[in-house]
Amino acid sequence: MDRIIRREPADWRHSVAFTGHRPQKLPFGFDETDPRCVDFKRRLCNSIEMMILEGYTHFISGGALGMDMYAAEAVLTLREQYPEITLEIAIPHDGQTAKWPQSLRDRAERIREEADVITWIAHEYTKRCLFDRNYYMVSHCSVLLACFDGQPGGTAQTIETAHRLGRLITVVQPVRRKAA
Repeated sequence: MDRIIRREPADWRHSVAFTGHRPQKLPFGFDETDPRCVDFKRRLCNSIEMMILEGYTHFISGGALGMDMYAAEAVLTLREQYPEITLEIAIPHDGQTAKWPQSLRDRAERIREEADVITWIAHEYTKRCLFDRNYYMVSHCSVLLACFDGQPGGTAQTIETAHRLGRLITVVQPVRRKAA
């Protein structure tokens, strides 16, 4: 595991990690102009701000599309108002963004450039690197903030790990139906 530390993160007891679905599993897909996405991002940002006000100062994102990216961007926006908070990106492997469209690769790169800590779990992709990244995040936080719809997969496994490790879990759900 390699790390770049630009600013020292807080103790894990003051840390929050994010987990959640990729855009394909979200009701608004990749359409960030959809009112449901706008509402979800607003509620996510409000949840993160409440955690800051409760004393949480370090936030860990897995750097994936969807929830991870939205949460990381919210932290960076909130850092303008709360300069004491730090953002860590836990990257599962070097090629994480390789198959993404260029615009999303550029967006991920901007987030990484502004992050206070970058942690690489592995350089090469392995069958375990995503699990290892999720375990790293949960073991380095006291709260897991999740976007979860109950379906099996990586988010469910991360939540189960958080349960086993005794972490507090908070869920922010997107609205499923479009307003009439």
